[in-house]
Amino acid sequence: MSDVKETIQKTVTDNSVVLFMKGTKEMPQCGFSSRVAGVLNYMGVEFADVNVLADENMRQGIKDFSDWPTVPQLYVKGEFVGGCDIITEMTLSGELDTLFTEQSITFDKDAADKIREANG
Repeated sequence: MSDVKETIQKTVTDNSVVLFMKGTKEMPQCGFSSRVAGVLNYMGVEFADVNVLADENMRQGIKDFSDWPTVPQLYVKGEFVGGCDIITEMTLSGELDTLFTEQSITFDKDAADKIREANG
């Protein structure tokens, strides 16, 4: 299992934004993963996606790594941000915009505003 932990650590270190998810950003395999990937894609955020369904060790390993029981899991600059509910709340409150700005992550502010308008 230490190999999986090392792989996860390298992935979150080597990529500014990483989404551990069921499926891929092009083809999510669950509604929660689809929602988070959809928000990131709509906001134009470049992110690495890791399909936990492709590797059972990764599927359990990411839960152990973050001490978070569910997938998807979003990491920004090596830090665990949260799962679907947290990312949804952060998107709607503007906290995700703030996080991306503080971490120098490029995103489309107009798209983020449209998400809030549509859900306000």
